[in-house]
Amino acid sequence: MTALRIGEAAKRTGVSAANIRYYEKEGLLAPALRQENDYRLYGEQDLHRLRFIRMCRAMDMSLDEVRTLLALDWHNPADCHAATSTIAAHLQHVRERLKELKALEKQLQSLKVLCDGHQAPCNLIAALHAQADVALTPEPGSNVKRHV
Repeated sequence: MTALRIGEAAKRTGVSAANIRYYEKEGLLAPALRQENDYRLYGEQDLHRLRFIRMCRAMDMSLDEVRTLLALDWHNPADCHAATSTIAAHLQHVRERLKELKALEKQLQSLKVLCDGHQAPCNLIAALHAQADVALTPEPGSNVKRHV
């Protein structure tokens, strides 16, 4: 069995040591074996699991979606259905996010034409300040998620 410390596991999987610790804390990765000096040790199955998690996160899946997929058995037809359902739900989320991003793109394009970057006072900055003073009231039924 390969027994790698966290730094080497991070290099081999592309998952940072901090994220490895976090995934362990969140239960996505079993607690690592420990050396006498308390260093974490990871085996080949751990490395595969970390690469699987990294791949899912690169597809913008939530930790809950990753957790669901990790718990499935690829030889069980019921689990195959659950995997398909998980991916279908994520695809719907991606489609909704794409709509939000298109709206954001239009908003940014509208702002960009307000100023050529050389005038004072800057209409673009003034527009941003004006928008900041407008209360953000989501439309009924909207489920807009922001980065704040």
